[in-house]
Amino acid sequence: MKVSFLTREFPPEVYGGAGVYAENLVAELARRVDLTLHCFGDPRSTEGEVYNYQPWSELEGPAPHMGALRSLSVDLTMAAAVEGTDLVHSNTWYTNFAGHLAKLLYGVPHVATAHSLEPLRAWKAEQLGGGYAVSSYCEQTSLEAADRVIGVSEQMRRDILRCYPAIDPARVVVVHNGIDTTNYRPVAATGALTKRGIDPTRPTVLFVGRITRQKGIIHLLHAAEHIPATAQIVLCAAAPDTAEIAREFEELTVELSRTRGGVFWVDEMLPRPELMEMFSHATAFVCPSVYEPFGLVNVEAMACETAVVASHTGGIPEIVVEGETGSLVPLGATDPVTGEPEDPEAFALGLAGRITHLLDNPDLAVRMGRAGRQRAVDKFSWASAAEATVAVYRGALGRS
Repeated sequence: MKVSFLTREFPPEVYGGAGVYAENLVAELARRVDLTLHCFGDPRSTEGEVYNYQPWSELEGPAPHMGALRSLSVDLTMAAAVEGTDLVHSNTWYTNFAGHLAKLLYGVPHVATAHSLEPLRAWKAEQLGGGYAVSSYCEQTSLEAADRVIGVSEQMRRDILRCYPAIDPARVVVVHNGIDTTNYRPVAATGALTKRGIDPTRPTVLFVGRITRQKGIIHLLHAAEHIPATAQIVLCAAAPDTAEIAREFEELTVELSRTRGGVFWVDEMLPRPELMEMFSHATAFVCPSVYEPFGLVNVEAMACETAVVASHTGGIPEIVVEGETGSLVPLGATDPVTGEPEDPEAFALGLAGRITHLLDNPDLAVRMGRAGRQRAVDKFSWASAAEATVAVYRGALGRS
């Protein structure tokens, strides 16, 4: 079985969970099928067949919608490059349309993985302008025509069928993301903390993620106003969606630093060894997302024996077990378009309350962290995800 895997993100150009998915799943899939990788960006020094694509130079420009057009230009080039494959597997809307075109051009099955859905990310209109309508068109057209759609959680499957009712439910399957628990594990090293002035012996509340409305980081900054000043607040936050949210985040962080000490902003995407240190020495990892179809970062934190406080949304309840590996905070009533809580103050106070409970009960945080590690080992692995994905390929090809 010859499979072409299409993705925007692939190491070293990874900025989110979809890139982590591609990196780890591809490694396992390559042991099971004849796989070629097609990705955005510069050439990689990676084993196996890897093809890299740059957007058309004619589409350079500052207008927000140009980003969507640049992605489409890569999709066209990718589609031309995969002739001769038995099946294409696209990862996110960035390459869904390339998979759709390959299906039309070569009559091969198209399997599409959805980590999120454009209709549920309305804030992207702020980021992409008219390009949001283009990304939405690409996603809808591709998913509705795909032979199989992989959702990364049961909640994601429900969202796919709700947003795109034209899709036959029999074509939508769930394959949970995995984690390599040898790469993510508790570590004793503290160099990544101390070089940034973070005290590894003090209670610490940690956030890791992009600066975007989706990740709810603004809600965490408001919650931090109610978290005991004895705790450090470490924000590993980078890659803002827009200049506007970057400015809002920075202003709130500066203001928070004026009212309490121990606020640290790590403005970079950390390499895995440093990220493990951050997780391992945090009292609580916080995921305040307003939209999170799976939430792989929660599994990464759990694998490092860190208790989790997260929004009760999307696929997160399939990962974090309330009262066992962490706490789930209700968003309350939400805006049907943006997913934002209608009472953001109540949500922020809910986050602060659950975080403070762990800070006040460090033994509980330790027990939850250990239970989280065990759950990550028992329930999530890339090997099982790859086996399930190959089964999806066989179904799309009509093979048993």
